Amino acid sequence: MQGDLPLRTTRLAVLIDADNANANLVEPLLKEIAKYGTANVKRIYGDWTRPQLSSWKDKLHKFVIQPIQQFSYTSGKNATDSALIIDAMDLLYTSNFDGFCIVSSDSDFTKLACRIRESGLVVYGFGEKKTPEPFQKNL
Repeated sequence: MQGDLPLRTTRLAVLIDADNANANLVEPLLKEIAKYGTANVKRIYGDWTRPQLSSWKDKLHKFVIQPIQQFSYTSGKNATDSALIIDAMDLLYTSNFDGFCIVSSDSDFTKLACRIRESGLVVYGFGEKKTPEPFQKNL
């Protein structure tokens, strides 16, 4: 009867920093993530009132990515990073995931990646070549 049981795939939480990710690369990104497991959660963080994020609109519908609205309350501060980090910690404590995919070229997520790994989960990072070395080394 063991052969009748479906194999459990690796459950992944995909968290995207819209300010530091290219909407045109979302399809190849999700195909790459599928090599590592199933994206059970797909969320993207940004201030959706900003015209710079309009290129994401069609992609969100097509790839079923949940947009998380975070207004920019103060100039020069990145409230979306904080929202992503808080959600990541909430998801971590549910114990429903085997790993996380952080999509950003921002070194602000270095400590987050380290903390997730301390909990025994795998962290995959997806970003541009300009991604700072400390963030790359914590993945």
